[in-house]
Amino acid sequence: MNKNTFTKISLAKGEMNVYDFEGVKLHAYNTNDPINDEVFIVEKNGKSVVIESPCFFDNNMELEEYIAGLGVETAGMLVAYHGAGAQCLKDVPKYATANAKEYSENGGGKALIDGFTAAFGDAFDNSVHKITNIIDAGKVTIGGIDFIITPTSEAFDIEIPEINAVYTHMLGHDCHSIVAGAGHADAMIAQLKDYIKNGYDLILTSHYTPEDLKDAETKIAYLESLKDIASGCGSADEFKEKVNAKYRDYSGGNYLDMTAGFFFA
Repeated sequence: MNKNTFTKISLAKGEMNVYDFEGVKLHAYNTNDPINDEVFIVEKNGKSVVIESPCFFDNNMELEEYIAGLGVETAGMLVAYHGAGAQCLKDVPKYATANAKEYSENGGGKALIDGFTAAFGDAFDNSVHKITNIIDAGKVTIGGIDFIITPTSEAFDIEIPEINAVYTHMLGHDCHSIVAGAGHADAMIAQLKDYIKNGYDLILTSHYTPEDLKDAETKIAYLESLKDIASGCGSADEFKEKVNAKYRDYSGGNYLDMTAGFFFA
């Protein structure tokens, strides 16, 4: 399936990239916030479902204003890896797996929320979404739109069959990602190879604009390189120096710092 039309809309802070498929629209909101959050709206037959949430107050307001301008009913929000930002769309039903709920309320997601609160202060909406609907693996239909839920170690990934797209936490073909050691890198590689095998048209992630299978291949090569570089290093600093030398133009230096910490704990 190919997108019929593509439109880029500049907003006061962020930017909306709209993919118009036959009968379904995908609105990809690039927040331009300090951690490069991306939020998605799937629209069909006068209803919409939001995937993830902004977590800065100005983005919350901007997204709500944009959705109001669409004139559609927001049937629900899928809250996977980004549990903060609960002041956004407060009255909309919130869907998550049990492990994603735990991740945001008490686990690694909560630790990240606490860290971002310390870093960004009052601009950051650290309130955690209250999950109203616990979902399991498999198909869930919200607002007449089908989603396929695949639980992960932290939260869950989402397939959107009608537009042949899949959502996961991180990809970014020219930016660093959080990689929690060689085993995690291997798991990410296996996942990306599965995406290539399935032939998805779009790969959606919460820190980058929509990408495609060529970007998945680029990321696989990057992950293999990370493992190779780490095997020849004796410290986190040496690892970061060598990775930065090879990937000079990559963004996400803070994620590389976290990755180095995992490889050289």
